Amino acid sequence: MRTVRVPDDRPADRRGPRGALTRPLPTLRKRPEGPAGLAGQAGATVHIPKDRPGPLMQVLRRFGMALLVLTLTILVVYVDRDGYRDTVDEHVSLLDAVYYATVTLSTTGYGDITPASDSARLVNVVLITPLRVLFLIILVGTTLEVLTERTREQLRLNRWRSTLRDHTVLVGYGTTGYSAVHTLMAQGVSRENIVVVDSDPEAVAEASDDDGLVVVSGDATRAEVLRRAEVERARNIIVSVNRDDTAALVTLTARQLNRRAWIVVAVREDENAPLIRQSGADSVVTTASAAGRLLGVSMLSPNVGEVMEDLMHYGEGMDLVERPLEKHETGRSPGECGDLVVAVVRGHRTLRHDDPEAAVLGAGDRLVVIKTHKPRPKPGDS
Repeated sequence: MRTVRVPDDRPADRRGPRGALTRPLPTLRKRPEGPAGLAGQAGATVHIPKDRPGPLMQVLRRFGMALLVLTLTILVVYVDRDGYRDTVDEHVSLLDAVYYATVTLSTTGYGDITPASDSARLVNVVLITPLRVLFLIILVGTTLEVLTERTREQLRLNRWRSTLRDHTVLVGYGTTGYSAVHTLMAQGVSRENIVVVDSDPEAVAEASDDDGLVVVSGDATRAEVLRRAEVERARNIIVSVNRDDTAALVTLTARQLNRRAWIVVAVREDENAPLIRQSGADSVVTTASAAGRLLGVSMLSPNVGEVMEDLMHYGEGMDLVERPLEKHETGRSPGECGDLVVAVVRGHRTLRHDDPEAAVLGAGDRLVVIKTHKPRPKPGDS
């Protein structure tokens, strides 16, 4: 797998989306027991999923093919051993067959064992010679495979960079990041349009090898690492790391590189959400509070908790979906639409379905609706 080393330089200063310096990061509240987030590294490694085996596997496969050709040649010679002449003892043993096959396929040909009968000569023309050519092709192909691997990986990396546009960059491939990626893919986002940034080797292996995603391994608080993920050309950026101070640094760096991207950040503490927004985030999700609220609702109203859990699993049961207003729905009320309308997005405002301002739908409105899919199986159902 191609390794790309990136110089280790941090941006001199970090500014918010409007150029103003943010408040000092030490004001962020940290969880002392939490993991260290993204560990600092001197370089970044770009992992592009492969549809073919690696160089070592290819060499082993070609070696096996060469061994198969050699074994087949030995078998052909030994079966027709009476048609061969040994200049030493006139008798061709199994060892002689192995020797003859080896020197023949390697084009050495000492001439001490030769085909004497017509059948043996015919077998040499029809079988042994093509096997010799095949053996040489395997050897030469293996050599070329090893020599051209580096060039091919560089070409793949350059092609990936040249075609990547309006993609989604996910920083942090933990439990939250994993769920975010699979929700995106459930909504139709292709794997090729998702780039993961993480420094944990296990997360990198899971994202690249298991899930087939492009991964940049490195410290996402460094501008050069984010540049390897082509953050400047990204449409969406998701920050899902284990520490809020790391999330703030990543958000600052990402906003500095891309002013137009929509940045969504997961934080652990409610107190840190305003500072994360000041750092450049467009949307902040407090994961711990959200999980706690769901736990409380599930305790007091299990059915409500089940419905909320269902809504958060995209593609099964009920889904919350944002869609444009259809032409025939213009002038109607939210209750007269075909779908169950929860909210109306008008400009930069989100109105509840019962808001008087949303009583009449107009052109340009977008609807947040509940759509139904196949029922989500309950635990224990067969």
